[in-house]
Amino acid sequence: MTALKARLRQAVFVALRAGFRALPLSDGQRDRLRARFLRDHGDWVPPPPRGRIDASPGQVNGPLPRPLLRADEAAIGYVAHRSEALPAPLPATLVAFYLPQFHPFAENDAWWGKGFTEWRNVTRALPQFEGHIQPRLPADLGFYDLRTPQVMRDQAQLAREYGIGAFCFYYYWFSGTTLMETPLRQWLADDSIDLPFCLCWANENWARRWDGRDEDILIGQQHSAEDDLAFIAHVADYLRDRRALTVDGKPMLLVYRPHLLPDARATARRWRQWCLDNGIGEIHLAYVQGFERPDPRDIGFDAAVEFPPNMSNPRSLTADQYLINPDFQGDVRDWRELAAEIAARPLPPYTLYPGVNPGWDNEARRSGKGRVYLHASPRGYGDWLSTTVHTRLAAAPANQRLVFINAWNEWAEGAVLEPDARLGHAYLEATRKALAPPGVQAAATRPCAVIHAWYIDVLAELLADLRASALPWRIVITTTDEKRSDVQRAVNDARLEAEIVVFANHGRDILPFLQIAERLYQEGEQVVLKLHTKRSTHRTDGEHWRRELTGRLLDADRAARIFQGFVEDDRLGLVAPEGHVQPLHFYWGANQRNVEALLVQLGLKAADIEVDTFVAGSMFWVRLSALRPLLDAHLYRSAFDTEAAQLDGTLAHAVERIVSLVVRSSGQREVTAAGLLGEPFDADHPYRYARKG
Repeated sequence: MTALKARLRQAVFVALRAGFRALPLSDGQRDRLRARFLRDHGDWVPPPPRGRIDASPGQVNGPLPRPLLRADEAAIGYVAHRSEALPAPLPATLVAFYLPQFHPFAENDAWWGKGFTEWRNVTRALPQFEGHIQPRLPADLGFYDLRTPQVMRDQAQLAREYGIGAFCFYYYWFSGTTLMETPLRQWLADDSIDLPFCLCWANENWARRWDGRDEDILIGQQHSAEDDLAFIAHVADYLRDRRALTVDGKPMLLVYRPHLLPDARATARRWRQWCLDNGIGEIHLAYVQGFERPDPRDIGFDAAVEFPPNMSNPRSLTADQYLINPDFQGDVRDWRELAAEIAARPLPPYTLYPGVNPGWDNEARRSGKGRVYLHASPRGYGDWLSTTVHTRLAAAPANQRLVFINAWNEWAEGAVLEPDARLGHAYLEATRKALAPPGVQAAATRPCAVIHAWYIDVLAELLADLRASALPWRIVITTTDEKRSDVQRAVNDARLEAEIVVFANHGRDILPFLQIAERLYQEGEQVVLKLHTKRSTHRTDGEHWRRELTGRLLDADRAARIFQGFVEDDRLGLVAPEGHVQPLHFYWGANQRNVEALLVQLGLKAADIEVDTFVAGSMFWVRLSALRPLLDAHLYRSAFDTEAAQLDGTLAHAVERIVSLVVRSSGQREVTAAGLLGEPFDADHPYRYARKG
């Protein structure tokens, strides 16, 4: 009976949808009627699948056309390699976990096929939903082969340059058989590599599912007292090496899962005695808190190591995603919650070395079933690392100021510090910055004007307004290559100084602005006035529209007072021209799908189109930190629609729609210019430059 009822509901729903599409309604009327139906008869709508199998208006389950994205494309926020001094002394030793599986060896040849390395997993990954960054591809270091000694030299040099103090190599020992040890033996033999290291014995089974469980085992562990002694004798060369990472002069050794040992305390006792008897001396034993969290002293160990994302459970985002693969059976979580929760944990009474994670996504190893932590970003990771170093470890003794990072090169698990094609050295740059003492940002001393120039005569008008304001502007003008000389003449005629940045004619004024805003934010600029040479040639009142927008933001009696408002109120995020803050449902039909999907991609809550607003005309004052949720998404340039004189419905239009939502989500507030300045304004009349859909 239940199945029959479900089929009946599905048939009725399809029939209603067909009739609904035939009604002669505007987009706005259609939206409101749909919302009323769902409110009153939502029980007739079939339940949603795991994630959204999206449909555009007029389609049952057919996805909207999506722009094709290249996995090797640099996104907004890409950071090139640059040299910079590290703080001295370093406030902590950063230890990055390191996977040595990037080379072929006999066992993997037998299990996975000739020539298999971890790169085969990495490159086969496909995006499962919109905004899913797969595959993730290497940049400067390339698809390296760890049998080549120069690779590890280059990795060590890069790590040290950006503040990594040591590598923690995963070590694969199976009762006398070792896997992936060739690169580590090469490291030992190469005295020119000067980076400290330690080992982490991955003492679980090696399984075809890459999860260490007892199913489909490729090579298993056989723990015993004899195996304990054989293991410690085998790794003695690493413990004796001059570069061995030490705590209080004792070489450090980690165990991944001590609860898999028959008696962890007995194992620790055997190892310690063997090291004393064989000239190594005392050792410092730690275990990884990947699956359990005992007091290390209870199992005969000295310390524990945090291992995010394990041992944390942020909320699921799976049902929110717009699926590309309708059969996706994975699990999507919020990385931001992971970072916030772990960064706020107090340290326990035993020795715990905190852990930090730059991201996680093991789709490459579990096609269509990966565990994905969304919304990781270099800045978010940098904040987490900075808090860990300067706050969580503030009271820690000097000999316990170690932070473990998961990981340096777990490419198939999306936990990577190495340069990648999408963001370059951004995560390494965030690592270096996090080591510097956090400072209190001083109040802004100047505003920055970012102008997108297409119509040169309008640019001259805007430059004159900037000059008349008498503020000490930093001016950045974006334009196309063919207009650069005209822009420069306009700047010269206005007797101003400006930086001119050339972009392709792509993404209207929005894409150039995002690229400049990202750079300015990295440079420490705080307050920006966004302008563009709006003409709106499809309208008869386009000139009046532009002058009204710019006048309310830039009139000589207003600009200085608006900027001062940002100086005095650090929660002021956005100032909009009064009369141009409009309900989100204006022209909603063409923008709905893009706005909803973009909010999901940014990890923001769904919009309420009857309550939420946007700044029509896309000109406003903004504090750049209020745009972080948008900037930290690191959108691809190719995601923006090719120019075809569109009046609505593009990604650029969607970004315009969500700026106010982004600002409010960052915890900052939006006001109109008139509201900020205490000037009266009657906003009750209909908006003359748009119609209600």
